[in-house]
Amino acid sequence: MFSLNESDRYRLCPSSQDMRKGFDALSGVVRRDMGRDPLTGEVFIFMNRSRTTIKLLHWERGGLVLYHKRLEKGCFSLSVFDKESLCYHLSWRDLVLMVEGISLEKVRRKKRFENITKTA
Repeated sequence: MFSLNESDRYRLCPSSQDMRKGFDALSGVVRRDMGRDPLTGEVFIFMNRSRTTIKLLHWERGGLVLYHKRLEKGCFSLSVFDKESLCYHLSWRDLVLMVEGISLEKVRRKKRFENITKTA
């Protein structure tokens, strides 16, 4: 429960979504629009048109979990769109920065070792 961390894969839906959608409707968006399976354990991120509300859909052992945050002021920033997979790829750090209100475009990253043997 509440087990999001940097070992998870994060995918931001390229289209804005109606934040009234729940588990089933967002799972349908994952399958239909993103071409992914919501039961893989990846974390799927959805935003409304004004980018003031964010939902995260995640499969954990036993069922789906839906995290929801609404900003009272300001909006979430977007990361770089991947044209090959038709979605945004985010790291745990990117997600944390985005939720904390730090623009991902202006972040300068220092080189760090990254294990490239991870499976897709």
